[in-house]
Amino acid sequence: MKNIAIIGAGGFGREVKTILDSINKIIPTYNFLGFYDDGFEQGEIVNGHPVLGNVEAINAVSQACSIVIAIADPKTKFTIFSKIKNQNISFPTIIHPNTLISDDFVEIGDGNIICAGCIITCNIVIKDFVILNLMCTVGHDTIISSFSSFMPSVNISGEVLIHEKVYVGTGAKIINQLEIGQSTIVGAGAVVSKSLPEYCTAVGIPAKPIKFHNQQ
Repeated sequence: MKNIAIIGAGGFGREVKTILDSINKIIPTYNFLGFYDDGFEQGEIVNGHPVLGNVEAINAVSQACSIVIAIADPKTKFTIFSKIKNQNISFPTIIHPNTLISDDFVEIGDGNIICAGCIITCNIVIKDFVILNLMCTVGHDTIISSFSSFMPSVNISGEVLIHEKVYVGTGAKIINQLEIGQSTIVGAGAVVSKSLPEYCTAVGIPAKPIKFHNQQ
């Protein structure tokens, strides 16, 4: 069994631990070591498992260990990943056993988290460190770029291009043949019927940009 730890001891991190449990019930795969989290004291117990230290402590790990970055905010997720400089660390993709991946022509990169109830159809590319939370659907010929996050029940239609570090809120819908620009935020419940530029926050039905934010 592979040693594994989760970055983030909050609610989503604890949910990711349940995905590992579900995987282990089918095929024993992971030996869970605990959580890393800057907001908890080292040695603190969360759901019966220890906090192993802050994120920087990962760089002192001396044996092979898999790490799951259970942080939804794309910018924070990218910043954390950038701090890890340890050849002993790997970033597996974690897929809940109840996910439906319908076709062999689906490419899924490293460090992704795909939660229960997701449906992924055909000819789809999911790059690295993407989160598909509960019950998301992804239609054919869609490309999801790295460090993007999709909250529960997001529906992505076919032939959508989503750039890096996009955040899509719970229940939002993205119509087919659209493009979502880098670091854009789509509000919960929005319906995206036209392509969105980069670095904006878009809300409503139909979704429209209401502000643009810092590109740093």
